[in-house]
Amino acid sequence: MITTIDGALFAKMVIHGSACINAQKQQINELNVFPVPDGDTGTNMSMTIGTAAEELKKKSHAGVGDAAMATANALLRGARGNSGVILSLLFRGFAKAVKEKETIDGRDLAIALDFGVAAAYKAVMKPAEGTILTVSRLSAAAAAAAAREDSGAEHVLDAAIQAGLVALDDTINQNPVLKKAGVVDSGGKGFLVILQGMLDEMRGEALPEGAAAAETKKPKTDYAAIAAEEITFTFDTVFIVRRTGNKGIEPFRAYLNSIGDSLVIGESDDAFKVHVHTDIPGAALTEAQKYGTLELAKIENMRTQAEDLSAGKHVQSTDDLEEDDHHPAERRIAPPEKKYGVVAVAAGEGLAAVFHDLGVDGVISGGQTMNPATEDILRQIDATPAEVVFVLPNNKNIIMAAQQCIPLAEGKQVVVLPSKTVPQGISALLMMDPEAGVEANEEAMTAAMEGVSTAEVTYAARDSDFGGFAIKHGDYMTLLNGQLFDTERNLDKMLKKLAKEDTYQQAEFINIYYGEDVKQGDAEKTLKLFHAACPKAEITLLAGGQPVYYYMISAE
Repeated sequence: MITTIDGALFAKMVIHGSACINAQKQQINELNVFPVPDGDTGTNMSMTIGTAAEELKKKSHAGVGDAAMATANALLRGARGNSGVILSLLFRGFAKAVKEKETIDGRDLAIALDFGVAAAYKAVMKPAEGTILTVSRLSAAAAAAAAREDSGAEHVLDAAIQAGLVALDDTINQNPVLKKAGVVDSGGKGFLVILQGMLDEMRGEALPEGAAAAETKKPKTDYAAIAAEEITFTFDTVFIVRRTGNKGIEPFRAYLNSIGDSLVIGESDDAFKVHVHTDIPGAALTEAQKYGTLELAKIENMRTQAEDLSAGKHVQSTDDLEEDDHHPAERRIAPPEKKYGVVAVAAGEGLAAVFHDLGVDGVISGGQTMNPATEDILRQIDATPAEVVFVLPNNKNIIMAAQQCIPLAEGKQVVVLPSKTVPQGISALLMMDPEAGVEANEEAMTAAMEGVSTAEVTYAARDSDFGGFAIKHGDYMTLLNGQLFDTERNLDKMLKKLAKEDTYQQAEFINIYYGEDVKQGDAEKTLKLFHAACPKAEITLLAGGQPVYYYMISAE
């Protein structure tokens, strides 16, 4: 049984934990009790710890303190969604407890787990029982008790997990929503999956099936196998594009195929990475900017590399865009040109266009099911040429990630306004006064948000019995200010019920944003429906282009 953990083992443990939650992320997503198709806890936690795993693979860490701090820093910048932020805080507290330690035993591990819990609880304004906070707290308490009996690290971690599993099972009884659905808390489950993966590494268990294979399939350019005369195109071109909308990249793929070969494009919700061999890399980069913000571009001459290889010189591949220790990527912080700037999060080209038209400095592509990381938000803050940057998350699951940017921002004051919907963010933006003080603007913008009601029309991802509604897979669903308003098999029937609700009957202004899955003709029918039902309101129809939600309908 392993009694102590050094830096190298800790790094392997985190990498193993990351592989485990990545393998089980969909199962964790499906624990989301509300039947809206937005269960993303597993995805957010997996992507968050995945940033740390990738960071730990880049270099060795002799001491636990060094490895834990590298993990915490990567998690902080990669944190996505509330669950990802809480996970990053658990590891940040852990890292503070083991700072400067070369190795740790079970006692140190127990203290570190407790420090992590304290950091997470401190950051959550209203901690709720039956969540990841409960599971982590009781796990840490069990670790402390176990350490008093046996200070072996493996023994203590195992005790923490066993107590955590009991606590996880009890989340059903602590949270009425979980009890109704008969499921455990998804965040707590994800946390224990990571801890179990870390324990599995200590015990020499293999990575989850498929994880090792994924490692070996990672593309690498074998320059040693390339003869200069066999090179069709000269420049190996690799770059990342951060999406600024939901524009499809198939036309771009076709263009790249027309100017080069060896094309590989990897996509995520908010970015895509391109590898292509071409003679005109500048043209590829220029075309890429039609789809988003270009970053981390590297171009190398393969003919020169082939000549270097034949001469016995070392050649470094850029396929993975990895930074070496001597040339870290520098943050580009725009100097202030004005007092106020605004950064907003929105999913859909139409919604992004609305924010741009209203004068925001940057729109980050994201929303439900596609939460941007803290680093994504921070990058846009850095690029905003203002002394004070207001951030509009426009989604309750992005607020915490945005708030993590406040201490990270350099040379700028960051104010995160807790907008939970896009319409709230738009109303807040309209109230910003360039001549007013920061506190006055924050107060006015927050008050404007609170005066907005938002209905979100989507579909049920699975059968459920929720809030007195017997919900069937495929039903249309409406959430009004985050609460279930109605479900129907007929969309028009449900929209008529919504239009007759007091919120819309009393509204002076109604904005209807229709999503990417709604045809313009159908959206215009919905506009007519609301005009007939709400004759006193000024009603506007806008193409939002948002995914997941057919309509977002605001009332003020």
